[in-house]
Amino acid sequence: MSTSGLALNGGTAAISTPAPVWPVHDELEADALMEVLKSGKWGTTSGDVVKTFEGEFATHQQADHAFALSNGTLALAAALRAGGVGIGDEVIVPPYTFIATASAALFVGAVPVFADVDPTTHLLDPAAAKAAITERTKAIIPVHLAGAIADMDAFAALGREHDLIIIEDSAQATGAAWKGTPVGTLGDIGTFSFQSSKNLTAGEGGVVTTNDAALADNLYAQINVGRVRGGGWYEHAVVGWNLRMTEFQGAILRSQLSRLDAQQKQRDDNARLLDELLADVDGVVPDATDERWTAHGRHLYMMRFPAFEGNPEVRDAALKALKAEGLASASSGYVPLHRNEAVVRDARAIADRLGQPYPEAQCPVTDELCRDTIWLPQHWMLGSEETTRSVATAITKVVNSLDELR
Repeated sequence: MSTSGLALNGGTAAISTPAPVWPVHDELEADALMEVLKSGKWGTTSGDVVKTFEGEFATHQQADHAFALSNGTLALAAALRAGGVGIGDEVIVPPYTFIATASAALFVGAVPVFADVDPTTHLLDPAAAKAAITERTKAIIPVHLAGAIADMDAFAALGREHDLIIIEDSAQATGAAWKGTPVGTLGDIGTFSFQSSKNLTAGEGGVVTTNDAALADNLYAQINVGRVRGGGWYEHAVVGWNLRMTEFQGAILRSQLSRLDAQQKQRDDNARLLDELLADVDGVVPDATDERWTAHGRHLYMMRFPAFEGNPEVRDAALKALKAEGLASASSGYVPLHRNEAVVRDARAIADRLGQPYPEAQCPVTDELCRDTIWLPQHWMLGSEETTRSVATAITKVVNSLDELR
């Protein structure tokens, strides 16, 4: 017989109000879209909405150059191509991230090499990345997962020491800042995503940023079928993709950008409150913070649950209980990319074709994280203080009832 009052077992759910709505929109987006529609200029080759957004985003991220494009996955691929990464080169990536970070390397014929992550932050470990460098390494992609920021002092130093291009995967970190400097300019190139779940969204879309003029020219060419900035329509200096964003997406993003800073403050306030409310709850450990993070992107609220004792079946039972308490979008997160058969198969095929050794990944920390991590998506941090307190109650309730769920 249940004594915990778990909603899963017939008790009252801890969260009685609907989840905060995402995305947030009103007549601002509607009017902007209608203006583009009526203009008849729906593409960036004729309109100026995307160009205006690029300037606004560059200003927001303190970047000299920003180019909008179709999505965050191809932003990474364009960044790699623009940085000179190609067939047979090795690109060091974390295995605890979305598949795009690794698949982008494969798209340009490079081999993704997995280096393990920090157990307290889920971020790429600079020491592990350094140990993975070989004579074939051309780039490192630190991922600013969940809105937290990888150690860019360490990664910038690795780039200088080994002549590597450092590409910041900032898909989840728009608005985050490292020692006062926004992400996207801390390495050589920054990439961003505006997919539906992201804190700044147009359903799909992305941006690449850089402070390097030569890289900016290369990025523009990769996005615009190899064209030269300021050159002729049929002047193709390199082979590039057509990755241009539509004016409709640009209109939505301009509207969404005007909301971002206020929303980020609300997310940050609620995340800090959740940290406080969970601080003394045995069996759950929110991700650590770093004083060098002067702004956190707050895309996910990441937690490890040592109370699961590394048992994914207990994690899944807890996740089911959390959803019954009202946290319907709670997630157990990523599966280890270094164990993804499709990624490993394609990477191994490139290495084999070129007669190169395939770097077998040993990432025990990532394996452990994938057994005991649970996330909350960013829209849960856009609720009221009351909602945040009810989220903490739900988590506490489930953690205190794990014996019942085993």
